[in-house]
Amino acid sequence: MTSPMTSPHDIPNVGPRVDALERSLGLLAGRIDDTRLATARIIAQRAGERLGLSGSHTVVALAGATGSGKSSLFNRLVGLDLSAVGVRRPTTGLPHACVWGPEGAGDLLDWLGIPPRLQTARESVLDADSQQELRGLVLVDLPDHDSLEIAHRVEVDRLVQQSDMLVWVLDPQKYADAAVHGRYLKSLARHAGVLVVVLNQCDKLSPEDLDICLGDLRRLLAEDGLGAVRVLTTSALTGDGLGELRELLASAVDQHGAAAHRLAADLDGITASLMALAGPAIRDEFDRIAVKRLCATLTLAAGVPAVGEAVERTYKHRARAAVNWPPARFAQWLIGLARREGEDPLSEPAAPEDAVLRAQAETALRDLADSVTEGLPDPWPAHTRHAALNQLGDLPDALSGAVAGTELGVTTRPSWWARLAMIQWWLVGIAAVGVVWLAVHVFAPQVGLLVVPTALLGGALGWGLLLWAVGWIAAGRAARAARIRAEAALTEAVGEVAKERILVPVRAELRVYADNREALTALAG
Repeated sequence: MTSPMTSPHDIPNVGPRVDALERSLGLLAGRIDDTRLATARIIAQRAGERLGLSGSHTVVALAGATGSGKSSLFNRLVGLDLSAVGVRRPTTGLPHACVWGPEGAGDLLDWLGIPPRLQTARESVLDADSQQELRGLVLVDLPDHDSLEIAHRVEVDRLVQQSDMLVWVLDPQKYADAAVHGRYLKSLARHAGVLVVVLNQCDKLSPEDLDICLGDLRRLLAEDGLGAVRVLTTSALTGDGLGELRELLASAVDQHGAAAHRLAADLDGITASLMALAGPAIRDEFDRIAVKRLCATLTLAAGVPAVGEAVERTYKHRARAAVNWPPARFAQWLIGLARREGEDPLSEPAAPEDAVLRAQAETALRDLADSVTEGLPDPWPAHTRHAALNQLGDLPDALSGAVAGTELGVTTRPSWWARLAMIQWWLVGIAAVGVVWLAVHVFAPQVGLLVVPTALLGGALGWGLLLWAVGWIAAGRAARAARIRAEAALTEAVGEVAKERILVPVRAELRVYADNREALTALAG
């Protein structure tokens, strides 16, 4: 993490990262347990609010335990006795703020929750020049973090999170207190750049003891993950080290970067926990084998093969009836074998989807979801599977509707039926002429030769039987072609159902994953 003395050119631009976090939280809403996102929501809200407030002011909080000399240090930095001093503080536990350059700081102080009566503007005509270097500083004296009053500790916790920079004041007697290290300093390991640790009351120690105390303090801070944090020694009583601390505060105010560094550290902390949701990039296309298996299963569930058979049977029946040899048709009628006009095997409803097909469809849906979410972190596989299975119960009706709404081509009458039937009737007419001629010859032998009527009758019968066979075979082949066309149309209709009811929701869920991954990548900077 960057030190407080960082160059202004190194100030991070956290605005896009905050936007990315808010976008990610919006995408994750309803997909991740709220408790897991609670901290991220707080950070996003706090960061958004801080970015909307004064950027020309730097909030520095003085934190410490009872008796650490924190309030005395605050008064010495301010140059006024503003904060009560004592081993046992008589204040109400509310924070006290001193502002150098109060113009534009009102909303910021309201956001910090500093009561107006505990706000002080630190500029006057008499010492304006000496205070100019701190113009823009909001110095906050926090309640004691080890107070017995819960309300005091709540205030400390709140303002520790809201401050741009922290000055943690320790004293030689309690610098190793496990409470301050465990509850606060360890949690600020990412914030070393906006944290200064001050060992106050150094006037109570000899130079040798001070060196020993500092060495032990640095060891403890290193164990807290704060090995790079700035450590100063001060004495509110003698003024030792106050100049260096004041210079450090002036530098932070001049650079206007503490707030950005603080927010960047907060975002770094939440990024580490959220990046587990990013995972690998998704494939652009679905697994073709899984999609093919799904469509094949839905095709069976929709009864496409049975409908195709019915189309072939119906087409063949109608075609052969249309091109049938008239004498054969008359003979069928005589023996009662002809079907009723308009009888249509397709008019009967398809058999309902059975449990086996439903189980197969569910398996195919799961396989599809698993194939596109392979390698993705939780909760995306479960949510994608839910998107795939969400409309499983409505699929039978959707498939039935798709089948019913598909034009199967069995109601059209191809022109070759009529032409072939016309030729058949012509041949029947020619055969009739031959029969009449022969009949006339029986009663009037003197009329012509028998060759012509016999040729007419035989030729007409022969060609009629031949065309009947050709038409019969052609009808069968045309029926098979009609079945292929019908099944192709039905398969396409089933594919549209699969796309609308399954693939589109699955792709939408994957889009959410991809958008969240993009947002988290932006959050990570």
